[in-house]
Amino acid sequence: MVVMANPTSRPPAPTAPDSGFVESLMDTDLYSIGAYFCDQNPGLVEEVVERSAEIEASGLRDWAERERMAVEEAFGLLLTGLAVRYYKAVTG
Repeated sequence: MVVMANPTSRPPAPTAPDSGFVESLMDTDLYSIGAYFCDQNPGLVEEVVERSAEIEASGLRDWAERERMAVEEAFGLLLTGLAVRYYKAVTG
C-alpha cells in the first residue's frame, strides 16, 4: 500500500530558539571583546573584519611577515576580528 502525502500539508514550523541559549552566547569573553570594539570603534569594524579574514586565508605568520607586523600584533588583530564577527552574528 502506497501512502501519498497530503500536498496541502506543511512541515512543522521551526521552534523559536531557546532564549537561554542565545543569552548564554552573550556571556563570553569573545562576545564582550566584540561588543566593546564595535561600540568604541564603529568606523573600524569593517576593516578589522576584512583584515582578520585575510589573516585566516594567508596564515598568521605569513600575513604578519607580509605586513611587516609582529606575529603577536597580527594575532591580536585576528582575535579582534573574530570577536567582532561573533558579536555581530549573535546580535544580528
